[in-house]
Amino acid sequence: MRTAHTVDTVRRAEAELMARLPEGTLMQRAAAGLASACAELLRGNSVGSGSGRVYGSRVVVLAGSGDNGGDALYAGARLARRGAGVTAVLLAPDRAHQGGLAALRAAGGRVADDPFEALDTADLVLDGITGIGGHGGLRPDAVPIARAARGSRAVVVAVDLPSGVEADSGEVLGEALRADLTVVFGTEKPGLLAGPAREYAGTVRLVDIGLGGILPSVPALEALQHTDVAHLLPEPGAASDKYRRGVVGIVAGSARYPGAAVLAVAGALRGGAGAVRYVGHAADAVIARFPESLVHAGPPGKAGRVQSWVVGPGLGDDLGAVAEVLAAPVPVLVDADGLRRLAEDPALLRDRAAPTLLTPHAGEAAALLDATREEVEAAQLAAVRELAARYGATVLLKGAATLIADPDPRTPVRANTMGTPWLATAGSGDVLAGLAGSLLAGGLSARDAGSAAAYLHGLAARRAAADAVPVTSYEVAEALGRAWRDVRETAGG
Repeated sequence: MRTAHTVDTVRRAEAELMARLPEGTLMQRAAAGLASACAELLRGNSVGSGSGRVYGSRVVVLAGSGDNGGDALYAGARLARRGAGVTAVLLAPDRAHQGGLAALRAAGGRVADDPFEALDTADLVLDGITGIGGHGGLRPDAVPIARAARGSRAVVVAVDLPSGVEADSGEVLGEALRADLTVVFGTEKPGLLAGPAREYAGTVRLVDIGLGGILPSVPALEALQHTDVAHLLPEPGAASDKYRRGVVGIVAGSARYPGAAVLAVAGALRGGAGAVRYVGHAADAVIARFPESLVHAGPPGKAGRVQSWVVGPGLGDDLGAVAEVLAAPVPVLVDADGLRRLAEDPALLRDRAAPTLLTPHAGEAAALLDATREEVEAAQLAAVRELAARYGATVLLKGAATLIADPDPRTPVRANTMGTPWLATAGSGDVLAGLAGSLLAGGLSARDAGSAAAYLHGLAARRAAADAVPVTSYEVAEALGRAWRDVRETAGG
């Protein structure tokens, strides 16, 4: 499990740890881990005109006025002692970290006379401008330097956080510096897993500086990995039958959008449920593709026993079944057109006791929040929390960073790190809805069903893209079995 903690939490933990250690120990731990990560990049000969070694490589340290700049300067000193040519660009010369600057000079590093000339020939740039204390984007005087760094041939390594992004929210409120690698200390920061800031972080590498026993056990944000997902997936036993494994009901599709029904059923059939009941106007299309499906003309209440419902994909204007499904005493996933009905009448959720999982994309979330799509996309973490609180439901907010939130604010938000841009294709959400609904029928909580489904969905898209691109939604559904097997094999299942 990857975990992230807020800035205030990290600072309290660091203060507690520093009180136990000799002065400067924590910064030296961070600098050592940072320098090691940079050395690996340089030795890999994957950057600029590097020679495949630290010795002779050209490193530029962008150092701000805080401890983040100090971490970068000390790391630069370590690289200089290993033979790199290290040049510091001081964004606030009068407030530069004096210990770090002295160490850099003692190791043979220098301060740049012309920052743009130094950046033009750099192999690696260390971004230590602001770090987790920065707010509101880069200052105007830092913007040209950040642009020159990004426009150079150098690889950019961010120190704890790309400068200019918001550590806690993931928002990018001004100009920020995109990194190829972000080296984080002690714990990840929420902004690296959620929102637009995630795209600025590049690859994220965690350096242990000793905060593990001090940070609270419940993080602000978490992200599942293969083993975590494997432990969530239902597994049939010797006494299992289709009802013990769960039956998921799908209310989807219409004469105009029959494919939505087919794709939702495709996802559901690969989600571990024992059977899929389809209710709607696309029964012929569903049976033609999936003869194992159980079809019914409706209404949902007469279709037979189910352990969960999925309602909404491709319904068009025929939304009468949404209220009936939400009145059922079983878990319900609401997607697509079902969310449009819910935005019109939020009271449909008022008396529900069973779990509800809402799966909006940014546009649908905007309608539910009476906001704009741009506002949702700019502050995804705040949006998913607000949706869960306002509607009293678990919410899976789809996007570049898919987030899952429970209505209980004490429960960490989950971020899905397995997504891929190839999922940006028509029908992808229908497959996800069916898959998550099937996991609900199999007994998973709404939070676990949404989290595991998003992970498998992303992994399946990656597996499909490895065979051929572009990827269609049906190919994603077809690859779900491989994704399921992959996570099970990782856990030894």
